[in-house]
Amino acid sequence: MFEQIRTFLIGEPLPTAQAHHERLGRAQALAVLSSDALSSVAYATEEILLVLVTVGTGALPASPLVALAIAALLVVVVGSYHQTIHAYPTGGGAYSVSRENLGTNASLVAGAALLIDYVLTVAVSISAGIAAITSAFPALLAYRVVLALVALLLVTIVNLRGLRESGRLFAMPTYVFIVTVFALIVVGTVRLATGAIQEPPHTLGESVRVFGGLSLFLILRAFASGCTALTGVEAISNGVTVFRKPEADNAAKTLLWMGGLLVTMFLGLTFLANRLALVPHEGETTVSQIAREVLGGGAFYYVVQVSTTLILLLAANTSFSDFPRLANLIARDRFLPSQLAHVGDRLVFANGIQVLALTAAVLIVLFGAQTHALIPLYAVGVFVSFTLSQAGMVRHWHTLQTPGWKRSALLNGVGALTTGLVLVVVSVTKFTHGAWITFLLIGILVWLFHRIHRHYAVVSEQLSLAEAWPVPIHSHTIVVPVDTLHRGVVKAIGYAQTIRGDLKVVTVAADPPDTDALAAEWARVFPELPLVVLPSPYRSVIEPLITYTESFVKEPGDYVTLILPEFVPAHWWQHGLHNQTARILRRALYATRHDWAERYHIITGVRFFLNR
Repeated sequence: MFEQIRTFLIGEPLPTAQAHHERLGRAQALAVLSSDALSSVAYATEEILLVLVTVGTGALPASPLVALAIAALLVVVVGSYHQTIHAYPTGGGAYSVSRENLGTNASLVAGAALLIDYVLTVAVSISAGIAAITSAFPALLAYRVVLALVALLLVTIVNLRGLRESGRLFAMPTYVFIVTVFALIVVGTVRLATGAIQEPPHTLGESVRVFGGLSLFLILRAFASGCTALTGVEAISNGVTVFRKPEADNAAKTLLWMGGLLVTMFLGLTFLANRLALVPHEGETTVSQIAREVLGGGAFYYVVQVSTTLILLLAANTSFSDFPRLANLIARDRFLPSQLAHVGDRLVFANGIQVLALTAAVLIVLFGAQTHALIPLYAVGVFVSFTLSQAGMVRHWHTLQTPGWKRSALLNGVGALTTGLVLVVVSVTKFTHGAWITFLLIGILVWLFHRIHRHYAVVSEQLSLAEAWPVPIHSHTIVVPVDTLHRGVVKAIGYAQTIRGDLKVVTVAADPPDTDALAAEWARVFPELPLVVLPSPYRSVIEPLITYTESFVKEPGDYVTLILPEFVPAHWWQHGLHNQTARILRRALYATRHDWAERYHIITGVRFFLNR
């Protein structure tokens, strides 16, 4: 039944030969890998205004200048990543660049920062999407956490179905959002220019005056908050391998398109918010306010809100594409569990998708699906990765020294310096608001990386064939524990007799009357195979069996094969009706593994399946 539901939701398994068909063209890739960055325009302007309004509405005219500074930073970052794509066409972004040029620790910091950022992207995007729809339908506000979790589940299922399918499904909403925002900007600008909308008089001079009168710390806080517009810019460089051939060229062109669209939409919405003198408030997003002022409450307003909701929900899709891919790279370097490197039935890293969904769900619940509560945690990780990536590219160009390398190094150097300064600003201004949590999580994750890597190193050392192998077998004892006689036991005895070794059938006298009955029945069925009865004064079954088993292992080369007879009920709910002795014994024996350093135990089960 479970498999049927899974197949219905996820789809039939795809053959490995179809992997190249799952790659994306530029149009689909823009929707899948740019939705995070493009959707940030739905809340980046609002984050700037929320900071400025803390000292009064008189500070709001400074928002365009803050937005221009962010746009300039965005141009630098896009230019830097454009070079990264061509230099590292295999993808990996900041992690791969840092690993090759700055060392293991730097790459792990970059990887940890990006993984955390991807989780936050999912939580923030879905929470913002739900905020957009509750702005249009306030009655739904009380159910935002439930709505967010349902949206997360739907996005997860779509991504588990495969990359191409998610790209096909998400392309249309992304382009509808782009067209809608551009239409909103154009209509709003025309209506302002023609006087159809009455606005307070603003001038650039006034904005400059207000900007100059604000405290430096407040300006930096507004700048740091608005830098959420840069989140997701690195996604294309991380996912170069999902593009159709030529991968690097297609990825680079898509990045430029994304950068142009992002800058235009961000500046356009900030301009409208400024000219309309909008004041952010709880319960309605700034984009919703702009749409109401420009369009009224008509049908197109709801188109704007629905498209905004969809793009924000789909922004999580960028993380669902890049998080599993990055986790795969880190897992291949043995800093994350190897399960994250496995490709699932639908040619996606299903384990990574599930881990991402689970951790994002935890954040949504903990922070009540409130975007503003999550934003302070958000920008830190992305600027850590930006800075390390660009610093690594400077080292890359200096090492290669190909023609024109100084120009390339200069661009990446400016990018590293700029994003490094922004990282400091973001860290200082948002540290007490939650940024410290992100730094703590990065540290914990890097520590876990090293612990996992150390474990894999120990495993490799202990499994190494450097020493002589195998150890000669001195003796082999086969032990079959039984507590009753049934067809499953007979099957296990039959299997045991096919193995070379000294066969011992044993029972524990936990209940003397039952033991006597078993001994009598055993002598009748197996007259030539003695039954060993172990005393158990305290009615324990496990301890006498362990002691008996280990009595046959005295030196390396002494093997014991423990064969556990067990029957399997036909239905899952019937398992609880039986005592599960075999499972308990298996767990108990594995729990003594620390005593087996120089011993050789083999535990196997022989199952007898019931049919009803």
